[in-house]
Amino acid sequence: MAEKQLTQQEQARRDKLAKYRELGVDPFGSKFVQDTNSAELKERFANIKKEEDVPQNQKPFKITGRIVLLRKMGKASFFHIRDRYGDIQAYIKQDNVGEENYSIFRLADLGDICGLEGTAMVTQTGELTIRVDHYYHLTKALKPLPEKFHGLTDVEERYRRRYVDLIMNADARKTAFLRPLIVKEIRKFLDERNFVEVETPALHPILGGANARPFITHHNTLDKDFYLRIATELSLKRLIVGGMERVFEIGKCFRNEGMDLTHNPEFTSMELYQAYANLDDMVELTETMFRHLAKTIRGTYKIHWMGYDVDLEPEFKKASMCELINEYCGVDFTKVQSLEEALELANKYDVPVEKHFLFGHVINAFFEKFCEEHLVQPTFVTGHPLDISPLAKKNPQDPRFTERFELYICKKEMCNAFTELNDPIDQYQRFLAQAEEKKKGNDEACEIDDDFVEALEYGLPPTGGIGYGIDRLVMFLTSNDSIREVILFPTMKPLKGVNEEIGVNKTESEAPKAEPEKIDFSKVEIEPLFKDFVDFETFSKSDFRAVKVLACEAVPKSKKLLKFTLDDGTGTERTILSGIHAYYEPEELVGKTCIAIVNLPPRPMMGIDSCGMLISAVHHEEGEEKLHLLMVDDHIPAGAKLY
Repeated sequence: MAEKQLTQQEQARRDKLAKYRELGVDPFGSKFVQDTNSAELKERFANIKKEEDVPQNQKPFKITGRIVLLRKMGKASFFHIRDRYGDIQAYIKQDNVGEENYSIFRLADLGDICGLEGTAMVTQTGELTIRVDHYYHLTKALKPLPEKFHGLTDVEERYRRRYVDLIMNADARKTAFLRPLIVKEIRKFLDERNFVEVETPALHPILGGANARPFITHHNTLDKDFYLRIATELSLKRLIVGGMERVFEIGKCFRNEGMDLTHNPEFTSMELYQAYANLDDMVELTETMFRHLAKTIRGTYKIHWMGYDVDLEPEFKKASMCELINEYCGVDFTKVQSLEEALELANKYDVPVEKHFLFGHVINAFFEKFCEEHLVQPTFVTGHPLDISPLAKKNPQDPRFTERFELYICKKEMCNAFTELNDPIDQYQRFLAQAEEKKKGNDEACEIDDDFVEALEYGLPPTGGIGYGIDRLVMFLTSNDSIREVILFPTMKPLKGVNEEIGVNKTESEAPKAEPEKIDFSKVEIEPLFKDFVDFETFSKSDFRAVKVLACEAVPKSKKLLKFTLDDGTGTERTILSGIHAYYEPEELVGKTCIAIVNLPPRPMMGIDSCGMLISAVHHEEGEEKLHLLMVDDHIPAGAKLY
């Protein structure tokens, strides 16, 4: 690790390492065997509200967690630890654990990881609390946590430092644990229907299975370029040919495309294929699975997503692409007979086209422009044109179209299904057509896969298939509007730009726009503005200055007061007391730049002269007072005057 300038807090934490070793404690700990967790304790003692109700002669338990709240108060202290299930309070007293063990605890900082041995108690306010019999230091956190009320407020920073986001952000933790539950439930759902989970190659010698721009890598031993797979489709259908009959795969796919709220270049797909089935079977399976997941994961068929309320209980709407275009645009493409006529309509309705467009591409362009924005409630869009569906079976009534659907919810495509094309002669002709499209500039067109055609020649039974984007499905089931909320480590633009020396990303992609933090102010109550005017001369007598927090500590015997030692730019330290301990822990504030009035007369508080006042913003929400200490850019120097 390269040498770097340490903050005051970081240096203070490193200084404690030697102190731990003096006490015979490894600052970075060793194995600790726990026998319970916060959720189990809360369940076990759920009905106990008073100390006298706590069972006597409890068997001591062991629990681990990260310290997220810390109130050191002389020879007895309260603190909160956080494990994967939530937070729980602990109480440690020197008389109980002994002076040596309490000395170890006194070195603790927010973010440290500890083990506790103790029993349950209840405070006077009825809060379940661990009475600590022995404190075990397990890991020293050398970096301080963000202050508790805001965490990482910069959206980009949250995704880059997901480990901090998971520590501080309850919603992020909830999503992180819900995603594997959703995937587990999908596996269970398919297992009950006799599907077999398989794994297929991620390196493909031939591009196919979807229309998308690929990532390309080079295999040194074979001296050949390979594609990172854009889909698992063709490999899975080969397995149906081989007689496995019902298969699915959940795995990573890669598409060299843009990034936005619903797209990430590296994503997780789930594809399944069922022999002796067709599109109707895929409709039934999809409806059933979506309802099952919603009821199992959310406990309801009604889900709010992307600003809309969605109800999965009624039968999903079904409509063909042409029917929807006719409904929302007034053009009936079933009566359009030629590409020339389609292009004339595109020009008339100002629908953009590209030089490689065929009849089907024009229809799809109309659909994207006029129809997608109306598809809020679950809708199976069927009847996709042949030109954009090279792997789907033709509609026998009108071979210009195929047996295919896309499910739309809240204007977003959720899955894509076919009655699979199993005619090898037709499939080969479609591959040839795709190759011509590629020559004309369609970078997303499939290549000719001779081996797949050969597999079809051995006989693919009538088959239904479907592909789901797991990330988008998780977004829906967790009501997250950004794909980066449901991917633990989403693809991010490099902070230092592109490294052209090694030939990586020579063309820098457009940076994804950070989603603004969603803040609900609807329940905020603000004090009325003063009606009396203050003249400028009176106002200018107040000396507002930027101050740096050098040190901060709780005032003994006070539940509210924090004592600040401040750099106000004069070279002499300033002491200010502030009653904000209910909102902040002292350590959170060290190193921050705040605003203070510095020309107020000293005011004695708890035997200490408070020389000024720190500025905070106060409001009420549902009858509860909320406070935020005003903090400003750390680039502002101590003593800078506010005008």
